[in-house]
Amino acid sequence: MTLKYTRDHQWVRQDGEDLATVGITEHGQDVLGEIVSVELPPVGKHLDQGEIAGSVESIKAAVDVSMPIAGVIVEVNEALLAKSELANRAPMEAGWLFRLRISDPRQLAALLDEPAYRQFSAEN
Repeated sequence: MTLKYTRDHQWVRQDGEDLATVGITEHGQDVLGEIVSVELPPVGKHLDQGEIAGSVESIKAAVDVSMPIAGVIVEVNEALLAKSELANRAPMEAGWLFRLRISDPRQLAALLDEPAYRQFSAEN
């Protein structure tokens, strides 16, 4: 299980050879504050790396959620749609956003590992 991060404060966990789960990092949700709603992509949709997959709205701001890697959405977190506060309470567990079938596993290598993300977060 590989865990990678984006500069947009998302985490990507590789859950097997061709599956990954995406969510907002603890730092990202701290910056956003209380999350009040989420918009998630439709299951079955293929999105390229960098394409907008959805959005997260907090009491401070609304931000787009970009695809950290290309893939087909295979599942969205229905519980998060009903209880958006899960993204604040457990962003790395129950607060995940969506799962995807990875189109190009090489894109994972370009994402930040944990030490690089911690350094990036401390500076930004």
